[in-house]
Amino acid sequence: MADIGILRAAIAPVRRLWRRPAAVEIAPKVGDDEQDARAYFRDGLVKRRGGDSEGALAAFDRALALVPDFADAVMARAEILDGLGRIDEAHGEYERARRLWSELPPGAADRRYVYRRQGYFAFEAESYDLVRTNVRGKILPQIAHGNARLAHGRAAEALDSYERALKVNPKLTEVLALKGEALSALGRYEEAIQIFDGVLAAHPKDGDTLNARGIARAALGRLAEANDDWRHQFELLPQTSPAARACLAMRMANYSAAFNEFGVAIAKEPSNAYWLLYRLTAARLAGAPAEPVTLPADDRWETLLLAFRTGQATEEALLKRANSPNRHAEARFQMGVLAVDGNPAAARRYWREVVDQGPPALIEFAAASNELARLGA
Repeated sequence: MADIGILRAAIAPVRRLWRRPAAVEIAPKVGDDEQDARAYFRDGLVKRRGGDSEGALAAFDRALALVPDFADAVMARAEILDGLGRIDEAHGEYERARRLWSELPPGAADRRYVYRRQGYFAFEAESYDLVRTNVRGKILPQIAHGNARLAHGRAAEALDSYERALKVNPKLTEVLALKGEALSALGRYEEAIQIFDGVLAAHPKDGDTLNARGIARAALGRLAEANDDWRHQFELLPQTSPAARACLAMRMANYSAAFNEFGVAIAKEPSNAYWLLYRLTAARLAGAPAEPVTLPADDRWETLLLAFRTGQATEEALLKRANSPNRHAEARFQMGVLAVDGNPAAARRYWREVVDQGPPALIEFAAASNELARLGA
């Protein structure tokens, strides 16, 4: 399924729909900060469409007070300020939005395209929601809305969209695979695997679905089967996809291959700090000589991980910033990497935490699972 084709087809009616006058004021819903921020963002779009620039700015401000890194809201503010002739303020907001987007880490390169697109996708989600509400019985708006929600971790909403699309055409294997991704993200791994099995029976060389089935199998503790899926995907990938091959090698704890592939990936994407972090990790676990590292001049999470790995940040500083399940798992995995030579028991504890508490889709979850199996833990 082509990402660009879906987005173009789904967004076509959006401009016409957004120009319709607002019939009612959209009141923010009660819920978590992100849900409320999305509601304020939607309210700002309505006010902006109705010509109330100041009201829209106030709504976007309320969204940003709840979620300060809401880049879509920052960009929306910039465009309004620009239109009001407040050029200097607009310029600052444009730069702020670009910085926020640039700081979003890329998704793992071996995963389906939906997960390689990082961000809030708030405007996309609101637009597609409007399209699918006003253009009933169409598949593409449902898929596009589902993709936007899945990319930001809203798996239940994504599942609803994919199921609506499948009601129109239940034989679309591409949408079935996406439904499987949503089920897996919801922890419904057995159901997801059943869907992935069906998709792979029809398309045995579907690397994205092999990857997804491997993640679901690993989540259920079926590590050998997961590694088989990832190994098959690795064999299908061309040499021109070094980042994807490197991520798969890391999942399987094939550190020699990961070290080499991340070297090629870094040559293509020298600014990707995660590729450098993983190459250092692969080198350490493969017993390769250490290489000199120049840290990026920023305070991104992955830069802190690099600083920890190179002895320029403390464990305390790392854990203080580990404010999400993903970050906690990444931190604990790297702590295990540093501990394994001198204190294997501590490494086992760290890696056990990754497997017991970390999200199964993470590279670190798979690598820690393989390390524990290797250590007999």
